[in-house]
Amino acid sequence: MQINGVEIEDTFAEAFGMKATRLIITALEIQWARKAAQALTGFATSVIACGVEAAIECELDEKSTPDGRPGVSVLFFSVSTKELEKQIPKRVGQCVLTCPTTALFSGIFDEKKIGLGSKIRYFGDGYQIAKAFGGRRFWRIPVMDGEFLVEDTTSVCQAVGGGNFLILAVDQRSALLACDVAAEAMSKLPGVIAPFFGSATRSGSKVGSKYNSLPASTNEAYCPTLRTVVASELSDRDGAVLEVVIDGLTEGDVRSAMRTGIEAVCRLGPAKGIRKITAGNYGGKLGQFHFHLHKVLA
Repeated sequence: MQINGVEIEDTFAEAFGMKATRLIITALEIQWARKAAQALTGFATSVIACGVEAAIECELDEKSTPDGRPGVSVLFFSVSTKELEKQIPKRVGQCVLTCPTTALFSGIFDEKKIGLGSKIRYFGDGYQIAKAFGGRRFWRIPVMDGEFLVEDTTSVCQAVGGGNFLILAVDQRSALLACDVAAEAMSKLPGVIAPFFGSATRSGSKVGSKYNSLPASTNEAYCPTLRTVVASELSDRDGAVLEVVIDGLTEGDVRSAMRTGIEAVCRLGPAKGIRKITAGNYGGKLGQFHFHLHKVLA
């Protein structure tokens, strides 16, 4: 298969079942909601070492938030509900409670819940107040600019993490441009995030390592500097490879984001240095979701 002169390899991306939640941050002005969201989702590129994968899903206008103020929607993914419950209250306490004028709400409503305000209300030192409204429970925590309003719990749902595609390009600049256009195209889709910087990671990994302490290590088959010393997947024209990783609330969300991102990259074509699109998998032995590129793009 070729799209606009870009080869699409007949392979698949292997993804995993995960747990996810959505949080809505609002503030007096959008830039403060954005600052809190950026801090909240810091150090959240990969569950390999960060515990969670998280990023901004979208910005929201006043008509789309619970309190009628501008806001930002953030998605969090992890391998277990327990890990989400461990990570999120700490991040909220340090990155949203501390940010001027913010409030925090759950953006997903399901049966399975984890603590949110219920975990950080004690910062109020006994002056915090519980408030029920519209069938939902909130905490009002006094702070120096007024109060921090935070929902008592947030819900957790089943999700899919690790959808991906690899961009093979003639050089770094071409690969970076491809990731930029992919990120821009995918940012318009609901229910998905690309947790790495601008959607791109250069350190695509394989399972395991020659060092027993490492669960993952560099994918040498796609490292240009190792082309002559390993069983390489690269040709002499491939100067740089970047991977786009996608997490979504549903299998369909991930499939749609992969298709949208790949099509955006292919529109650049060979004239912009794009050579080939492939995907990362582990032989189908680890992840229960397989996104075959030819089917995704059919």
